[in-house]
Amino acid sequence: MHALGRLILGAFALLLAVPAGFVVLVLALLVDPAAQAWLSGGALAGLDMALSDLSAGLPPEGLALFVAGLAKALFVLLFVPPALIGLGGEILGCRGLLWYGAGCGLLTAALPWLTRGALRSGGATRDAALLAGEVRLTLILFVVGASAGLVYWLVAGRGAGRIREADLSEDA
Repeated sequence: MHALGRLILGAFALLLAVPAGFVVLVLALLVDPAAQAWLSGGALAGLDMALSDLSAGLPPEGLALFVAGLAKALFVLLFVPPALIGLGGEILGCRGLLWYGAGCGLLTAALPWLTRGALRSGGATRDAALLAGEVRLTLILFVVGASAGLVYWLVAGRGAGRIREADLSEDA
């Protein structure tokens, strides 16, 4: 019975942590000047692509593929880290704020690096501006993950792995 209650509480915590991470991501991207330039350039290029396809009489497949890719990326960045850290916290009995906040932040920030390492492992020379942008994006993703992890901790993490005395007496 205790495991079912923890499962429901964890699902509710994820239900709150994912939108919290999304809100922090949107705010961070709107506040960061480099991200603003990237978003406005990307949005204009995407709008231009969609309008040129529609004016040529082509179906909007490119737009559908873009939306599907964006949804997949947001799922991986916003749902997977709090779910894995929450599951690990339950299994290991970790109740610390540092486990949920820093752990989720580090995992979220590491996901693009791990994905890129798997896709292209070439040691090409790196431009200093590109490297600065990657560091900035990594910091943004750390803050996004940490905020989602902290929301998860507030809802479900403080009691992770803990079996109350009342639960033990019911089993006996």
